[in-house]
Amino acid sequence: MSDADAGPGKVVVNRAMSLDGFIAGPDDAMDWIFEYLDNDAFPEVMQATGAMLVGRGTHEVGKRMSGDTDYDGGPVFVLTHRPPDEPERGVTFLTCDLGEAVATARAAAGGKNLEILGADLAGQCLQRGLVDELLVYVLPVLLGDGVRFSTSGLGRIDLEPFDNRQSGPVTMLRFRVRK
Repeated sequence: MSDADAGPGKVVVNRAMSLDGFIAGPDDAMDWIFEYLDNDAFPEVMQATGAMLVGRGTHEVGKRMSGDTDYDGGPVFVLTHRPPDEPERGVTFLTCDLGEAVATARAAAGGKNLEILGADLAGQCLQRGLVDELLVYVLPVLLGDGVRFSTSGLGRIDLEPFDNRQSGPVTMLRFRVRK
């Protein structure tokens, strides 16, 4: 068991990133990620994940790409100001405060990690001091444009690197957030 997997679950921002710092390409394209990364690359990440908290924009992009909302990481919560009229299988929409959403999803993770997905949501969680770790998959591609890794106005967040590994063409970097 690694240091990252010890003890109660952590709040982890999980992102794939192009070498030039984009987490999505033009028009929010994310299909390039699956050319390099699948759940088999770093299986310990999915095994340590108990739930996911996803931003609405990221959720919509995921639905557009795959046609469904199967995140394969435990219960899925989507934080939004405007929940859909019709429920979606396997997804709980939350309209509460960010801190309450993190607490709700973390409780559902059952002692495992809560993964945060989505640029805006991750930035808000980082600004509020709710994130324990960042996990970044660096992919060998230059996109040139798209959604940047860090949102504008985030401010300085100090990180402590504690793990890096390679699986095929993908490099995984892990950082603790200094609080």
